[in-house]
Amino acid sequence: MDNVKTIAIDGPSASGKSTVSKGVAKELGFTYVDSGALYRGVTWQALRKGVDTKDPEAVIDSMYDADWDFFVQDGATVFSIDGDVPVQELREKDVRESVANVAAIPEVRKFVVENLQSLANFGSLVMEGRDIGTVVFPDSPYKFYLDADPEERAMRRYRELVSAGEDEKAHEVMESLKKRDKIDSTRKTDPLVVAPGALVIDSTSMTLEDVIRTVIDAVMR
Repeated sequence: MDNVKTIAIDGPSASGKSTVSKGVAKELGFTYVDSGALYRGVTWQALRKGVDTKDPEAVIDSMYDADWDFFVQDGATVFSIDGDVPVQELREKDVRESVANVAAIPEVRKFVVENLQSLANFGSLVMEGRDIGTVVFPDSPYKFYLDADPEERAMRRYRELVSAGEDEKAHEVMESLKKRDKIDSTRKTDPLVVAPGALVIDSTSMTLEDVIRTVIDAVMR
């Protein structure tokens, strides 16, 4: 295990990436990285500065004008933007609805990828996202792609939102998920695809513990 530096876990929205990655990181003693948080951070910064997230140049300007700092807290990487540490703010509806467009901007992806790669300085990582195994750490020998039936993914996201106090309807969640899937898989820069050599795990009928164990067993093999 001494040579393990990054476990890459990719997949579409609500496929279980975050929960699985946190579980794997905790069991192995690695640092957990949510790559999507950086895209949400760029989106949040643009929104709070009154920037139109459909204006790429304005989004890029707000991103580079900000002071970013990265650190590890409670086993996970965290970042501050101009001294503020957004956490719950990154999950707000306006951020969720705008992040796909922001994440499709090539310059934003370049910025995020470079910062994600720099996190290797913190040691061994479990990093989840949509292009970790294809773009961020393509040379990692430990690459996984989590997937699940679209209806199952939509229900997972719906339950997650309801527990967080959101009032979205199930059909709205499904439509939002379909929209995000289309943007992720068709964008010109770094589209969501299965990384070469990645182990594909369909978690539709698997328990969380089973998925975590599948990943760890493959890493320890």
